[in-house]
Amino acid sequence: MSDTTSQQLVVFSLGSEEYALPIGSVHEIIRFSEPRSVASDVPWIRGVIGLRGKIIPIYDLASRIGIDAGDAEFGKIVIVETGTGQAGVVVGDVEEVLTVTAEQLEAVPSADLQTIESIAKIGDRLVILLNPEGLFAGTGVDELAAA
Repeated sequence: MSDTTSQQLVVFSLGSEEYALPIGSVHEIIRFSEPRSVASDVPWIRGVIGLRGKIIPIYDLASRIGIDAGDAEFGKIVIVETGTGQAGVVVGDVEEVLTVTAEQLEAVPSADLQTIESIAKIGDRLVILLNPEGLFAGTGVDELAAA
């Protein structure tokens, strides 16, 4: 008997790579607007934006996960439920919502398990599934939003 549990992922581009977040953790997707700078000792914080009366911290996802996005075009901000609040991550473009089965997900033994949950193999594509709680752990999402 095989495990055919499926889940939906929001797939987005960052540089030339594809990444995804579980659809349950994505609150909304908005057009990119330059965040207002804030003083922070966390290097991947881009700043904050006001969204429907809330202050939302915005993170440079490429910097957070340690990749060089170079001259990547930022077109969207994905607003994510972090477990302790909301935060936004800057991405190139949102590609699609994809349904994957457990058989299509593989652990990545060499990856930072705090930020990367697994890799989804869809045909010849590899989509890196990010861990939303781990991405923002220790970043002070609540403190920044309250500032």
